[in-house]
Amino acid sequence: MHDIRAIKDDPAAFDAGLGKRGLAPQAATLLQLDEARRSRISEAQGLQTRRNEASKEIGKAKATKDEAAAQALMAEVAGLKDRMAVLDKDAAEAATALDQALAALPNLPADDVPAGEDEDGNVEQKRWGTPRAFAFAARDHADIGPALGLDFEAGARLSGARFTVLRGGAARLHRALGQFMLDRHTSENGYAETATPVMVRDEAMFGTGQLPKFAEDSFRTTDGRWLIPTAEVSLTNLVREQILAETALPIRLTALTQCFRSEAGAAGRDTRGLIRQHQFEKVELVSICTAEQAADEHERMTRAAEGILEALNLPYRRMLLCDGDMGFSARRTYDLEVWLPGQDRYREISSCSSFGEFQARRMDARYRPILAGVKGNTAFVHTLNGSGLAVGRTLVAVIENYQEEDGSVTVPDVLRPYMGGIDRIGALA
Repeated sequence: MHDIRAIKDDPAAFDAGLGKRGLAPQAATLLQLDEARRSRISEAQGLQTRRNEASKEIGKAKATKDEAAAQALMAEVAGLKDRMAVLDKDAAEAATALDQALAALPNLPADDVPAGEDEDGNVEQKRWGTPRAFAFAARDHADIGPALGLDFEAGARLSGARFTVLRGGAARLHRALGQFMLDRHTSENGYAETATPVMVRDEAMFGTGQLPKFAEDSFRTTDGRWLIPTAEVSLTNLVREQILAETALPIRLTALTQCFRSEAGAAGRDTRGLIRQHQFEKVELVSICTAEQAADEHERMTRAAEGILEALNLPYRRMLLCDGDMGFSARRTYDLEVWLPGQDRYREISSCSSFGEFQARRMDARYRPILAGVKGNTAFVHTLNGSGLAVGRTLVAVIENYQEEDGSVTVPDVLRPYMGGIDRIGALA
């Protein structure tokens, strides 16, 4: 959500930021809506002042038995009341129109975000690891997976396309990955484990930017709740409508949850395998902090996600997204892309984003700064979130990078304690 006062202070800068997102100028329209709201409020306040004065004059007129004057004043008061009701209605409608217009606009990119229209404009920041040289033709996980326990056909029979049943060693390896990630983030990276609902209300989805623009991308229950597309929604909204102490910041949270996405507009994309599912598990990282802490928190969070890939010895690269490829709420985003030898390419496995005050304004999440030992006025917190990591996609990366010629998969060293010491999974019995 944007601050109309900031738009008023520098409308050209606001429109320039929207231009980086490929949007037409909006400042003039927004300021007109704000002026309509303000002018009606101002007029109503003036009429209220006159109404108060006229009410006093009625008492004086009645005291002097000037009935004609009293009747005229009462008629004036009645007319003022009717006009004020109209103005209040107009002001409320203008405020709603302004809020809806602001809510539909994406966050503005940070100054160092590269220009670009799509993923081709993203800038590679680093690479880690060397892709494995196979002595045989590496295969896609969708080809290896069924023998290991990735049952795409059963998932389709139960629920339709983009659902998968996991059995045997594949299911255990999937569970091990989620537990390993959660343990690493809590014990080494300083994130507090949190168990949250996977169904939330409209307000929570609005707070993190999924509503109103992206309603079709999520699933809604019959009683009006939403299945979370990511634990970002529930974790970040834990501070909605709160005023936090500055000394409590930064707050770092993590959760391993089921996630649900309708994948609207993704028809025909990644129809094979686990890459794009309607239901999947993900370990999410969320940070709530001050403006001064945000840059360090973004780097810290991204390194936490990278650390999982490095512990699993999975080659990856870090990409700084261009302004045309960032998510709606993001101000700055790093994507981590893991090497998939079966596809002979890097694929996204994590997004780590900084949102500035954008989500906090939608949630009304604030903190009270302490300046030279004195509590100051409240300020909006800054929010960040990232995948640490998507469990299904990490399973894909492990299967493809650790595959053997006989179709089995070697278990990475760090996962073996979670697998009861098993060092390889093979075909189901």
